[in-house]
Amino acid sequence: MNFVLLLLINAGIILLVSKLLPTVVIRNFKTAVMVALVIGLLNATVGFLLRLPLNLVTLFFLTFIVRLLVTAVVIKITDKFFSGFEVKTFTAALILACAMAVAGAVFENLISKENENRNRYVTQLFKI
Repeated sequence: MNFVLLLLINAGIILLVSKLLPTVVIRNFKTAVMVALVIGLLNATVGFLLRLPLNLVTLFFLTFIVRLLVTAVVIKITDKFFSGFEVKTFTAALILACAMAVAGAVFENLISKENENRNRYVTQLFKI
């Protein structure tokens, strides 16, 4: 369930950034959902293979920056797969990666607080 919500949030972020930046073009919401899915899949596979050596070289001190750069590269790769999605510059891909990272962090924070509240309620419920 969380994966689907995050996918829809990322699709919305892609649409929002395409409205704000003239260098990001997307055809419609369906294309945005498909692009978000491919970015997620590529980030989990190719992104991991790119992040691992870069993190080792930086001794894991620049993990966040490495993740943003690799996500921007993945976005540029995804650009080649879809005719209805175009990111003209690497800077635009980096801005899109930052927006997706912030949205993902906010989403994860909200979900963790919801789970924490639910766990607290269940603990109080069964407390004798």
